[in-house]
Amino acid sequence: MGTALTRDLARLCQEKEQAADHGAYAQHFHLMPPVGWLNDPNGLSQFKGLYHAYFQYSPFDAEGGAKCWGLQTSTDMLRWDYQGCALYPDQPADVSGVYSGSALVQGDELHIFYTGNVKLEDQDGYDYVHTGREANTVHTVTKDGLHFGPKHVVMRNADYPSDDTCHVRDPKVWQEGDGFYMVQGARRSDDVGEILVFHSVDLDHWKLVNRLTTPDPFGFMWECPDYFVLEDEEGTKHQILSCSPQGLNDGAWARRNIYQSGFFPIEGDIRSSVSFGSFALWDAGFDFYAPQTFQADDGRRILIGWMGMPDTPSVTNLTLADGWQHCFTLPREVVFADGAVRQRPIRELDAHRIDKLEGQGSFVDMGTPCFDCEIANGNRPFTVSIAHELKLAWDGKVFSMRFEDPAKDSVGAGRTLRYEELPELSQARIVCDISSVEVFLNDGALTFSTRFYPKQHSFIVDAAPEVTTSFWTLDL
Repeated sequence: MGTALTRDLARLCQEKEQAADHGAYAQHFHLMPPVGWLNDPNGLSQFKGLYHAYFQYSPFDAEGGAKCWGLQTSTDMLRWDYQGCALYPDQPADVSGVYSGSALVQGDELHIFYTGNVKLEDQDGYDYVHTGREANTVHTVTKDGLHFGPKHVVMRNADYPSDDTCHVRDPKVWQEGDGFYMVQGARRSDDVGEILVFHSVDLDHWKLVNRLTTPDPFGFMWECPDYFVLEDEEGTKHQILSCSPQGLNDGAWARRNIYQSGFFPIEGDIRSSVSFGSFALWDAGFDFYAPQTFQADDGRRILIGWMGMPDTPSVTNLTLADGWQHCFTLPREVVFADGAVRQRPIRELDAHRIDKLEGQGSFVDMGTPCFDCEIANGNRPFTVSIAHELKLAWDGKVFSMRFEDPAKDSVGAGRTLRYEELPELSQARIVCDISSVEVFLNDGALTFSTRFYPKQHSFIVDAAPEVTTSFWTLDL
């Protein structure tokens, strides 16, 4: 049953959840919190036949607060069932929050690793970067996904490199060859981001085997690291090192989000030496951060991101009025095809397409809140208007996502403009839920995601007669 603190937190959490009402902007097929605040996806896995998605969760405050882990499960990654709050900040090692981490299936057990955050009382002038913070790597095990055994601290600050700051977090664990590996994100004392690589033979004793960073500094902190291998059509394997760098603000980064999420293609051995390819964004829209991947039982690599962005006071979410904030992205299949990493909406979505409409050139639909649309434009410019406020456009050189009204009470709730250079575009796919839009360009080689809050639902395409629009209502 846990400690008295655990029981009190569970009771208070249940009271908040029972009184919740998601309101008009409740999503139909995106994972949302029962109440309060949601951020990073954690512990993504397929365990005992069910997809498990834990989420960093503050049930008591829709603008953040004490971080727990909530759990939702699904048979198809589209219809989610909330199971309860699984982990609370109820031990000295995680008293300031159950921060991000991952899951590893081992037989009939699910092993969870996360960062136990501890912020010491500020009585000695702590800056909470170099002093005053503990980043404890915690290991705990469950047989049913919801009820956990004891929490074991397997690494503390003293176990990380001495020239790293107190910011070491977000363990991602996998099994390979002679044991188990873990990557963690870190901020060095000279404000350079890096990824730490650890090895273990028993999941409790970990040894640092490598530190990964680019030859030139690339931001001051690399959060939410992930490592996986994709195999292309010819059987060639491609190593992917994913992270969410903080501190990129020069050049083109100045017009993008405050923090980024993307990946490096790498070559070599992460245990010894690697060479870095060019960093590529996972998503160029307004609301995407801290993605995590897992391998499904059928071999697919699935990516889910947080459809939100921290530290953005100019942007809000109108769901705050209903006591909740943020959701996850649509799960995406990550593949390496035609020479590029691509993200595609999970194939399960296709079964929910109904009432197909088609049009050449201009196309109009009024009143459909949840839809899946494909535009075959063959490198011809086009413009899409959604809810009369959100404009998606490709002019032959640049793809843009723009909200017409920058006010915080508008459809975009403070969001303005995101764009990327795109010299060729032959196909676009747009998936809309009640309060989110995700755009997949060139078979998912580039994506844009955003939350939005429509006053009325509309979808209008303005294009040349050669452009074909296929539009389906989503029945979910």
